[in-house]
Amino acid sequence: MATTTPEDRYPLIEDSTIEFPSAADRGRVCLRVRCDGLTDRGIRRSNNEDNFLIARLTKRLDVCRSSIPHRDDGRAAEEMAHLLVVADGLGGEAAGEEASALSIATVEDFVLNCFKWFLHFEPGEKDELVRELREALERADQEVYRKARSHRGLSGMGTTLTMAYSVCDTLYIAHAGDSRAYLLREGQLARVTRDHTYAQMLLDSGAISEQDAQRSGLRNVVTNVVGGPSEGVYVELHKLRIQDGDALLLCTDGLTEPVPEAIIAEVLAEHDHPGEACRSLLQRALDGGGPDNIAMILARFSIRYG
Repeated sequence: MATTTPEDRYPLIEDSTIEFPSAADRGRVCLRVRCDGLTDRGIRRSNNEDNFLIARLTKRLDVCRSSIPHRDDGRAAEEMAHLLVVADGLGGEAAGEEASALSIATVEDFVLNCFKWFLHFEPGEKDELVRELREALERADQEVYRKARSHRGLSGMGTTLTMAYSVCDTLYIAHAGDSRAYLLREGQLARVTRDHTYAQMLLDSGAISEQDAQRSGLRNVVTNVVGGPSEGVYVELHKLRIQDGDALLLCTDGLTEPVPEAIIAEVLAEHDHPGEACRSLLQRALDGGGPDNIAMILARFSIRYG
C-alpha cells in the first residue's frame, strides 16, 4: 500500500531552498524556507476581516529581443527573499475587510515598486532596510486613512499589520496592533512583538496583573493601528538572526485569544509540516469557541553554512 507524506496531501504554498554567497561576516549560506498559511472567519463572526500574504521575491530577467539565443522562459537569480504578512481589519463588516486587504496590497506594491531588494548588503544598507520596512507600514497607513476619508461607509476603518521579511539568515519584523509574531527555537516559544493595546499599557505600568490583562475587555482596545480615526502609525521593528530549526508564526488574535501559548507550542512541536500545523491550530481555535476571525502564517527554516 502506497504511503503519502503531508506534502503530498497538502502541497506547501512555498518551499524554497536558496544558496547565498559568502559575505565578510559568514561563509556561504544554504537556507530552506517552508511556508503555509490560512484564514477562517471563525464561528461567531458573519464575515472574515483577516487577510494574509506569503510572497517570494526574486530577481528576474526577461529578454524581449536579442541577436543571440536565450531561454524562452527568462532567467531568474537563484537568491530570493520572503515577505510574510497578516492583517486583522477593524471597523466592522466591509470596512475591516477592506482595511486589511488594502494594507496588504499597499505593502505588496511598495515592496515591488519602491523597495530596494537587499540580497547583498553593503556597509550601512542593513539600516536602510529597516527604514524601508517602516516606510512600507507608513505607506499602508496613509492609504487606509485616505480611503476611509473618501468613502463615508469606511470611516474610521483600520487594521493591525504584522510583517516579516527574511533575507539570507536575517529576519526582520515590522508590527502595528495586536496581531503577533512568535519564534519557536529549540522547543521554546517566545513572543517577539508586543500588543499595542490599552491592557498592555496598564500591564507595563504595573496597574494590572498578567491575569487581569488576559481577562480584561481592555485587551481588545487597540491603541495603534494602520489607518484608524487619525493618520499616523507607530512601527515596532525587530531584527533576528535565523538559526537552524527555527519556526516563525504570525497570527491574529482570533488564534491567541482562545488558544493559550503553551498549546500553540505543543502543536508546533507536534507538526513539522507548516500546513498541518496551521490546520491543527485553526481547529484548536474553533474548539475554543472561534470568537473571532483567524489568520496565520507558519514558516520553518533549515540553514547550513559552508
